[in-house]
Amino acid sequence: MINGKERKIFLQVLSLIVLSVPVVFAGGQKEAAQQADAEGAHQQVVVRFAEVGWMDIEATTAAARLVLEAIGYETTSNTVSVPVAYEGMAEGDVDIFLGNWMPSMGTIANAYFERGVVEKVRPNLEGAKYTLAVPRYLAEEGLTDFSRIAEFADDLDYTIHGIEAGNDGNQIIWDMIHSRDFGLDDFVVAESSEAGMLSEARARARREEPIVFLGWAPHPMNSYIDMVYLTGGDDHFGPDFGAATVYTNARAGFLADYPNLERFFNNLYYTVEMENDIMAKIDEGIDAREAARSWLRENPAILEEWLQGVETLSGEDALAVVREALAG
Repeated sequence: MINGKERKIFLQVLSLIVLSVPVVFAGGQKEAAQQADAEGAHQQVVVRFAEVGWMDIEATTAAARLVLEAIGYETTSNTVSVPVAYEGMAEGDVDIFLGNWMPSMGTIANAYFERGVVEKVRPNLEGAKYTLAVPRYLAEEGLTDFSRIAEFADDLDYTIHGIEAGNDGNQIIWDMIHSRDFGLDDFVVAESSEAGMLSEARARARREEPIVFLGWAPHPMNSYIDMVYLTGGDDHFGPDFGAATVYTNARAGFLADYPNLERFFNNLYYTVEMENDIMAKIDEGIDAREAARSWLRENPAILEEWLQGVETLSGEDALAVVREALAG
């Protein structure tokens, strides 16, 4: 048995021991803390991407991951819905998202930008578009504008075909329906995966059956479906057929912690032609990473811009290392 005085001393010593033990954070914050200053120490750094099941983001993410892995980073990628991607960045479980289509995705993303938990890094693609489309034969029958969709309600089974639940395009259509614009009160949105929606659109186009669906560029759908983008949707999808700029997003503070990665992601951009080429290969059944690797081998000049001022984790010039890795 110990007396009261000895017990008090014992508890004081124990409390000092406990306070000296490092705190272990939960979830993404723990990983962020463990990675702090890892670049300078040449330790492993994991870059965690989010994808959202769209072929263009699959293509761009694959290309970025190939380059980062060649210069010493470890990468991961999870396919989630758009809201989950943003919540993941806010909670520290996702580092990078290459698919912030604006302005349409502002309905989801802007709240995270305003809270300061997600950062808009830079535009990575200019010249995209995103709005409703129909097969050409339906346009030739008169369905060329948002204001005429209701005239074809019976043929369309009061349905507009969107993609996965929770994405910004579906939300825009629902908002349009609920606002009673264009007399679409009785319409619904058929929610599906990108692949499921495009399979349906492709099948109906072959049979010359009516369908209104979400269309966008860049994407191979523009070559394998003879399609027409509808006019009149400026108030909902934006002008010029939903003209869009795609941005790179990062969880707040991530790039500030890793200056080398900050340089890379501030350099990173794509072109409509590049994405179309990579997606065409994916659409043929080629793995996204192999499709991206093939494009980068055939178009190595872009690496000079992507890797300007960027080093490997061991301090070497990144450009030479990536070129050698892609050639192997």
